[in-house]
Amino acid sequence: MRLRITALAAGLALLTGCGAADMTKQASPFANAQGARTVTLSMQSWVGAQANVAVAQYLLEHELGYRVDTVQVDEVPAWDALSQGRVDAILEDWGHPEQESRYVDDKKTIARGGNLGVTGHIGWYVPTYLAERHPDITDWKNLNKYASLFRTAESGGKGQLLDGSPSYVTNDKALVKNLKLDYQVVFAGSEAAQITQIRQFAKEKKPFLTYWYAPQWLFEKVPMTEVKLPPHKEGCDADPEKVACAYPHTPLEKYLNADFARTGGKAAAFLKKFRWTTDDQNEVSLMIADQKLTPEEAAKKWVDSHASTWRAWLP
Repeated sequence: MRLRITALAAGLALLTGCGAADMTKQASPFANAQGARTVTLSMQSWVGAQANVAVAQYLLEHELGYRVDTVQVDEVPAWDALSQGRVDAILEDWGHPEQESRYVDDKKTIARGGNLGVTGHIGWYVPTYLAERHPDITDWKNLNKYASLFRTAESGGKGQLLDGSPSYVTNDKALVKNLKLDYQVVFAGSEAAQITQIRQFAKEKKPFLTYWYAPQWLFEKVPMTEVKLPPHKEGCDADPEKVACAYPHTPLEKYLNADFARTGGKAAAFLKKFRWTTDDQNEVSLMIADQKLTPEEAAKKWVDSHASTWRAWLP
């Protein structure tokens, strides 16, 4: 499950957290345009997914001669939009088994587009400077012992577990309840807002406990150490109300509208071949989110220095 996860805003604000609004009706006018050399990509709002789209868009436009449009849609509604042909491709999905079963296996309106090459993982993290002072804080069994360190005005006398957007798929409320932890999940509202809070805590060397995920460029700026939750086992998160285990490590996948996969020509072939590494994605993400390059500028800079990688994607 891209449990992290869903939406983030532009800039760091273009960048951030799949927002709560259902934007499936705001489809591109180019989506599914018969006979036109156009492609519409779903723009997930966390920065890593935006890095994928930026590079794919740049190469589709500059190497293959397509016009590319992007539509920002929340994670689950994006599957509906893809099934309906409102968008042609999702380049980073963190695992939505219900949607996969419905649209890929049963309705066959969505086709698998292959592995992105990046493995995602969600977890709970504390700043490394705090873990160095209190080494046992990285075991969930000791979190109640330190709950007072994490209290904030928003956490109601309990320790604060900082999450991103309420629209993210997350097990955190169930985990807090089922592990009997003296903590309150507090939503920052978006990836950008969560990053702002984390960086402020880090600047002041304050304790914080946060839901976070890899790959993510912020680890380069704020070193964080994962808190060990009960090990993840197959099926341990099947019932959302009873989850009491860690998040899985998830190979991130691409999905294409089934008609586009069959008739999308070079664009579809290119997107199926699009596959890069965590380091590649983080490099582009850092340029967008931290160095404040536009997505197109970041994509061009990466493309200019990684020809041996992307030329293999061209049909």
